[in-house]
Amino acid sequence: MNEQVQTRDLILKAAVDRILHYGYSKTTMAEIARDCDMSAGNIYRFFNSKLDIAEAMARQKSAMIFQVFAEISRRSHEGALFRLSEFFTKRLQRTFEVLEKNDKILEIAEVLGKERPEYVNEQLAQERVYIARILEQGVDSGEIRPLEDPAFTAEMLQTALMKFEYPQLWSNLTLAKLEQEFEGVMDLLRLALENPNTKR
Repeated sequence: MNEQVQTRDLILKAAVDRILHYGYSKTTMAEIARDCDMSAGNIYRFFNSKLDIAEAMARQKSAMIFQVFAEISRRSHEGALFRLSEFFTKRLQRTFEVLEKNDKILEIAEVLGKERPEYVNEQLAQERVYIARILEQGVDSGEIRPLEDPAFTAEMLQTALMKFEYPQLWSNLTLAKLEQEFEGVMDLLRLALENPNTKR
């Protein structure tokens, strides 16, 4: 690992520690610099703004869940509808637990949603790659009805299940209640997707 990467990682770690303790709005670049024993000017060589740091934090967290999504999409020997449900269940549980563990992360999610919609759209597009892959595998196996555009269907699944990603942005429900609602919505989506010509 070269010195620049090490310095960037040091800054990011210091920023994460401070933001998760004090909150995004109460953290300044000067404070992050002080935590790293460097000048604020040096921080700006690596991150143009505090918003860039927030995005880097979010990307770091997203990389972990995308590994889970990739693993689910690779298990083509398992039922596609089962894996779709698992995919969105993992997403619900992961985002709920992350926000429940530290409410300062909710502030970052809100800031990125308002200030960096292109980042949010990019993350959703990456999710769709995995969802569409599972749908295509289901169509190929005959489990899922033929789909004209799996990528569009993947987007509609995201839309239908939006409440269950970062659920604390939308409600104050418990995880148990959210999981109950999710299963109800997922049952309807399974009925819409399953191939009526395939025997169960």
